[in-house]
Amino acid sequence: MKIDWIKSLILGASIIIAGFFIGNMHKTGKRYDRFVQVKGLSEREVNADLAVWPINITLTANDLNSLKVNVEKQNKEVYDFFIAQGFEENELTKGSTNINDVRADIYNSNSRNSEFRYLAKSEFTVRTKDINKLQKALSESLKLMSKGILLESKNTWKPVEYVFTGLNDLKPSMIEEATKNAREVAKKFARDSNSQVGEIRIARQGLFTINDRDENTPQIKIVRVVSTIDFQLRD
Repeated sequence: MKIDWIKSLILGASIIIAGFFIGNMHKTGKRYDRFVQVKGLSEREVNADLAVWPINITLTANDLNSLKVNVEKQNKEVYDFFIAQGFEENELTKGSTNINDVRADIYNSNSRNSEFRYLAKSEFTVRTKDINKLQKALSESLKLMSKGILLESKNTWKPVEYVFTGLNDLKPSMIEEATKNAREVAKKFARDSNSQVGEIRIARQGLFTINDRDENTPQIKIVRVVSTIDFQLRD
């Protein structure tokens, strides 16, 4: 009888302890389920630090030998022009030259009536970190027209590509700012619901985007990131 009494006591105590832990776990779980999901934004306006200008030098002729001479001459004049503008040799790249027989174009019914038989395009690329120097060269490049040199941007939809390469330096501070902004939004929500903001439950870092500020100033960029964060709420 004494043993049965002890067993009953142990069993009862076990049930009470188990009930306590189950209730506490349920309470903790409910508390963990109380959270708010908010988004935090961070933006920076920055100047591009790299410019790439891909150029085509276009010539026409009816004789291949004279075309070759003119291609070499104009390529040198274009190269000398950029050197005179203060560019270093490693900022200039001479590409290939493509020559088409215009009159052999079977897809153009008027090709045989073309004044010039051959069309040559020489590729030339300017790549520099000095944005001001490049923009000055863009305006000065009109002088080449007086020498009969026709320059055209290879990419007509974006003549010069402006790039910002310093994203890694901005990431830490921008993530911190996005997190702070998200917490401010969460605090406002908490005040409206008579709660307080606790620790971060889940944080999802959004993708960084770099876009032109507008179409007229592509050398100025907007860097943007949106972070999505779940904050715990407590009474």
